[in-house]
Amino acid sequence: MGEVPESTPPPRPAQPPRPGASAVGLESSSPQSSQLPVGIMRSSVRGPVVNDGEDSTDSTPLLQGARQAEAAPACCSARYNLAMLAFFGFFVLYALRVNLSVALVDMVDSNTTLAENRTSKECADHSAPIKVLRNQTGKRYQWDAETQGWILGSFFYGYIITQIPGGYVASKIGGKLLLGFGILGTSVFTLFTPIAADLGVAALIVLRALEGLGEGVTFPAMHAMWSSWAPPLERSKLLSISYAGAQLGTVISLPLCGIICYYMNWTYVFYLFGIVGIFWFVLWMWLVSDTPETHKTISNNEKEYILSSLKNQLSSQKSVPWIPILKSLPLWAIVVAHFSYNWTFYTLLTLLPTYMKEILRFNVQENGFLSALPYFGCWLCMILSGQAADNLRAKWNVSTICVRRIFTLIGMIGPAVFLVAAGFIGCDYSLAVAFLTISTTLGGFCSSGFSINHLDIAPSTLLENGKLFFVSLLLLMYLVPFSLYYWPKAKCRSGLSVITMDTKTEENNK
Repeated sequence: MGEVPESTPPPRPAQPPRPGASAVGLESSSPQSSQLPVGIMRSSVRGPVVNDGEDSTDSTPLLQGARQAEAAPACCSARYNLAMLAFFGFFVLYALRVNLSVALVDMVDSNTTLAENRTSKECADHSAPIKVLRNQTGKRYQWDAETQGWILGSFFYGYIITQIPGGYVASKIGGKLLLGFGILGTSVFTLFTPIAADLGVAALIVLRALEGLGEGVTFPAMHAMWSSWAPPLERSKLLSISYAGAQLGTVISLPLCGIICYYMNWTYVFYLFGIVGIFWFVLWMWLVSDTPETHKTISNNEKEYILSSLKNQLSSQKSVPWIPILKSLPLWAIVVAHFSYNWTFYTLLTLLPTYMKEILRFNVQENGFLSALPYFGCWLCMILSGQAADNLRAKWNVSTICVRRIFTLIGMIGPAVFLVAAGFIGCDYSLAVAFLTISTTLGGFCSSGFSINHLDIAPSTLLENGKLFFVSLLLLMYLVPFSLYYWPKAKCRSGLSVITMDTKTEENNK
């Protein structure tokens, strides 16, 4: 049944505005007041609302006069099915991204690396005695540290290029097709990695850059879809579930790659994950729709709930307000946060297996398990923090901006403290793994902080219509320093002193 309208008191004579009266107070007595959010309208009758003004759209998402649909059950719902498929999509995405980091340890002739890296002599060998004979049929390559830097960094050069076009393409073909074909292309290119390695370093670098082109569109495409699917008070949970797949993909793929390299050979790493990506693409195209309106099996109750909850967040402005966007301090705060967090995150994601081998001297099997441990903690933290963030907003009436600030603060300061501490522990491998695990785990709080804050500050229409340029722009900005980090002559000769913070190593390697 529709909502019963409240009784309206008889009109009073117009009074001159008091000095210093707020804009909301003036608007509430005008004929246009019916267009204001419900939370603002009712505040003059029932007293002040609990939430902040900017958060009123989260707690009362409907326009006045619109019928408020009951929250649709989460179990077996279309929106949570989308979250789970996105979860497995990002699982595959990051498995395809990090598989080379482990495989490269087995692809490179260890004598080539040891001849240049004196840091490997600092720590004792911590690996357990080998009881099972290792398969060593995979071909080995004479790639020095500089060449390895080019190979690992080439992915991100391609990744940068498609960030901005990704938002535009999403408006033309939809987020479903863009995300699906992005992961499909990366999966197909992954299957050709062993062939490219045999052809030479240049071919492998080009192939990895092409993989980056495919993965670069995935986050803009997913954000475009969630702008049409995620109710405001479920936003943290849905996005945390979908993006947590990236962490679980890292957790599973790192040890699995180590096992495959140890008992088979490194070529099967690329074959396995490439086939998994193609299988996921088939499921994605079959079960997913761009919007609730076009979904074939969604219930009417859920469709009405999603559409009504997003109704007052739609913007009638069709053009992109570039000047206000570039002048927006909240936007630049998100850019700085992305820049800072992802510099550390992607450095560890790509170089941690090499650090485990060259510095702490674990074999390839142990390497995979220990490299995955930090990301298991991060995955678990992302799931729990998403639930906690939405509970704070929905049940405890904590404002959205307060929740985003608290979770961002924990997810930035905590990792920084433990990562810096990891640089001063020497060869204590137990403490090194513990500090890196705690650091990466605490970073999971950011998934409910700045990571989804652009969906809070942007009108849904701006995102839904594919005008995701500013989101793509900030993603572009935070990836630039990582690619520059891999400029081989500038950094890769330092023998991983960026991770260990051992300045003496840098001087010895000159």
